[in-house]
Amino acid sequence: MENLIFYIVDVFAEEKYQGNQLAVFRNAAGLSKADMQKIAKETNFAETSFILSDNKLNNGYNVRIFTPDAEVPFAGHPTLGTAFIIHKEIENGSSEKINLNLEVGQIPVTFEQNNDIWMKQKTPEFGYKPDVKTIAEILCISSEDIDMNFPIQEVSTGLPSIIVPLKSLHLVKKCRINHRKYKEFLQEASSANILVFCNETYSKENNINVRVFCEDSGFPEDAATGSANGNLAGYLLEHNYFNSTQLKYRVEQGYEVNRKSLLKVNASKTCGKFDINVGGNVFFIAKGQWLID
Repeated sequence: MENLIFYIVDVFAEEKYQGNQLAVFRNAAGLSKADMQKIAKETNFAETSFILSDNKLNNGYNVRIFTPDAEVPFAGHPTLGTAFIIHKEIENGSSEKINLNLEVGQIPVTFEQNNDIWMKQKTPEFGYKPDVKTIAEILCISSEDIDMNFPIQEVSTGLPSIIVPLKSLHLVKKCRINHRKYKEFLQEASSANILVFCNETYSKENNINVRVFCEDSGFPEDAATGSANGNLAGYLLEHNYFNSTQLKYRVEQGYEVNRKSLLKVNASKTCGKFDINVGGNVFFIAKGQWLID
């Protein structure tokens, strides 16, 4: 097998060296799953994606996504970042829409003239509501810090999150993961990440502040999480958080890990049907050659 072309991009960033880093490999069909996992561990970004071929299948490009520890069926910033590379490097900027064939299904990604890239996420599924005391202990906060006007709930548009509403930005900043309790929770209850949020923000231009925690050796806290923010959009609509069925808002994330990120969300719920779109900018950082033995 020949050496592989790979790229590095920053996703959900307002400028270079912000947002969430992603490595994208091209023409990777010759790699085994074990090879892909080793490469993802070597890059050690939150995720690494592999475009299996430059050729379309079922009007989309087959893509696999790996964290440093495991393959995942869907993830937000790899979807946008990979589509960006396909748009720029394979289709020469000619298309306005690209479909990615992921394990979770086909995800459409669209490109706007203002450089925003949008992905349409799957219909959210609403799961169980974990015990408040358990989640508070995992986050090293008090149960009273949680906004009990809204539930703690598992939500998934392809990759599940436990959504936790907090009362203030101070309390979002205060969160620290008790890894022992989190691992116990994952073993007994759910394999979801934990998203905490509030409607107080660092920047007055933004509407929601978010942090996402993952029990993963590569990224215990994520800088920008498209999938989880899609889950949050479903949650906000389901529980009428903004007293509206039509939402358009800006999410800030990554401030606590020094990777400021901006995610844009357009979402609606009409007659029980959800339409969830998460978008942002992608910056091209590097292109290189990965040596294959």
